[in-house]
Amino acid sequence: MMNGRVVLERFPAGGPRGSWPAEEFARARRQEGQRAEVVMDLATDAFLVIVRDQEGAEPMAAVA
Repeated sequence: MMNGRVVLERFPAGGPRGSWPAEEFARARRQEGQRAEVVMDLATDAFLVIVRDQEGAEPMAAVA
């Protein structure tokens, strides 16, 4: 967890044209009830699917 966020998955920014794997992964997690969102990590040139830590909520385990 970093800065109150749990990273669920990482995707390289240079994916195939027309492919949005990070968005598709986040959508699937939202359908499961998680509040997943996609952010860009400029330092590693990757898209991260994260869940923001909510006060009072049980922490979620990060997927390695």
